[in-house]
Amino acid sequence: MTDIHRTALLAHALHAAPDRVEGYRVELPPGQVAGPHFHPGPVIGYVESGLIAFERDGQSVLELRAGDVFVEPAGETIHRFDNLSDSEPAAFVAFYLLTGDQALILPL
Repeated sequence: MTDIHRTALLAHALHAAPDRVEGYRVELPPGQVAGPHFHPGPVIGYVESGLIAFERDGQSVLELRAGDVFVEPAGETIHRFDNLSDSEPAAFVAFYLLTGDQALILPL
């Protein structure tokens, strides 16, 4: 029998109980800038490919690469989620924890 190995990637407290989750694979074209935004519910994501500049309100800019995970807390301003490559797309999987008819994303 094979032993299952789990590697912790993320632990983040949720401060509200969502009633549904929606998951998406998102591809950012080369050089794509997402622009300032926020999410009504928390977002948990996993970078598949590329190099992404990620800046949450009050935090330093992080460079996310394939294998990195991220959290965008509900209601917090995301200043940057930008593809840093001018020639290659970046891709990530995002899970949006939502309640009622909340939108996935709201631009600022």
